[in-house]
Amino acid sequence: MTTEATLPSTSVSPTVRRLWSRTRGIALALLLLLAGAVAIAVVRSDARHGELDPRSADPYGSRAVAELLADRGVSTRVVTTLAEARAATGPDATLLVAVPDLLTEPQQRRLHAATSGSGGRTVLVAPGSASVEGLAPGVIADPAISADSTLSPGCALPAARRAGTADTGGLRYTALRPDADACYRSQRLATLLRIPEAPGEPSAERPGTPSAQTPTGDTIVLGAPDILLNNRLDEHGNASLALQLLGSRPHLVWYLPSLSDTATTDDGQRTLFDLLPSGWLWGTLQLFVAAAVTALWRARRLGPLVPENLPVAVRASETVEGRARLYRKANARDRAAAALRSTTRTRLAPVVGIPVPQAHTPEALLPALSARLHDASGGHETGQSLHTLLFGPPPGDDAALVSLADHLDQLERQVRRP
Repeated sequence: MTTEATLPSTSVSPTVRRLWSRTRGIALALLLLLAGAVAIAVVRSDARHGELDPRSADPYGSRAVAELLADRGVSTRVVTTLAEARAATGPDATLLVAVPDLLTEPQQRRLHAATSGSGGRTVLVAPGSASVEGLAPGVIADPAISADSTLSPGCALPAARRAGTADTGGLRYTALRPDADACYRSQRLATLLRIPEAPGEPSAERPGTPSAQTPTGDTIVLGAPDILLNNRLDEHGNASLALQLLGSRPHLVWYLPSLSDTATTDDGQRTLFDLLPSGWLWGTLQLFVAAAVTALWRARRLGPLVPENLPVAVRASETVEGRARLYRKANARDRAAAALRSTTRTRLAPVVGIPVPQAHTPEALLPALSARLHDASGGHETGQSLHTLLFGPPPGDDAALVSLADHLDQLERQVRRP
């Protein structure tokens, strides 16, 4: 009966305590990041619930302006799909698009085709460059936002002149049409534009409608949503400007775009890119840049090796044995033989009067060695020539490597013999 002894773990074997000591910092950092992300999500969800929603009484909702419009006989209807928004356009309706940047390019084309020539008013709330050119052709969004939030009208638009200063500072726009009203300028760029329809412009949704019977509509481009928010409505002329912009017609259609809108493209098929939110390309590019920076940061350890003094003295025999084990594990007999020959030549060169830099040159070392051996013993019998011994090919097996080491040792003793 035999028993198997359990090998004890070495001092370098990983234990649970050591693994916890190494990873607890990373685990704590990940836990803090997760807790921070959850806290931010909770705070933002509480504060921004129903943002720009006329049914929401939250600080960022728009129920207050809807109530004021209702007191003046303007009905407010909330729609969440493109089909409902297109069907609600008309000369007696104002269509407000809350977040235009959520619309895809096909959706922008279809919505603009429905509003163009309808005779109604379209209000675009803070459209970026991704949507303003599709919903309001001839308008260009500036990449820099306004430095000031509260601005003065500075234009002849009656609604702006009656409202006075208002919180329209945000995105800034340039209108290419000369008949556009540019108001609330910030550094000569407008934060509110009114673009009238061209007289007699035909409607893409009503191709047979005579131009003389089509009421003239317009498009309002608003650089910031502040005048519509519950917590900003009572400041400056925000309420007056909001009521005048949204109350010019008896019906207000409040369009809240969403990513779940199932509206199709022109050919009836939705592509994967249509399902992605606006700005996904820039977000992906930022992730790649962050990954590249992280890779460069982590690669800082791949620089040149820096020699350091050992904290303790290591015996020469241990160093030789350790290197020999590495050579044997790698089966590197050629490197081991080269190291043995190079060291032997380096030690023998000063003995025979050859400079160390010339110790690895056969033409300089071999004649001096031959003369030394002839003078010392009157001949040289090593079993192989000096050239083969000191500069020959690598051994073919371990036995040949051991024989080479013995012959080199024998040669060195013979040369050093007085």
